[in-house]
Amino acid sequence: MHQDLDYNGLPKYLDILAPDGSEIRLLSATSRGSMVHCTLNPGDVSLPVAHRTVEEVWYFLEGTGQVWRKFGDEEREVDVAPGVSLSIPVGAHFQFRTTGDGPLRFLIVTMPPWPGEDEAYRVPGRWPVEG
Repeated sequence: MHQDLDYNGLPKYLDILAPDGSEIRLLSATSRGSMVHCTLNPGDVSLPVAHRTVEEVWYFLEGTGQVWRKFGDEEREVDVAPGVSLSIPVGAHFQFRTTGDGPLRFLIVTMPPWPGEDEAYRVPGRWPVEG
């Protein structure tokens, strides 16, 4: 089946809204990992969540934003832009937001592949979420 692609060669239409509220486009998956393209629109703040069993590696492609991560007693907030990469360990609390005029776009590699809707659970966050 041929899928409609945008000017970057990515699927035009999202496959799912992530538990944090970001747009997810599925790119590839194997039995040991998966890769998706994630978009958070300008002015948006994700819901704060943690993962039960998966870890992730993120690589930012477009836009500017901030990512907050808390793991145990350690808490960090980092600025993100194209070329920045970071990890989300299993059980880490995290939240992200756009800070520029355009969308924040990045690749996510999930290991093992995303197991289903019960994987993510809400946690207290860094920034308020509207709506």
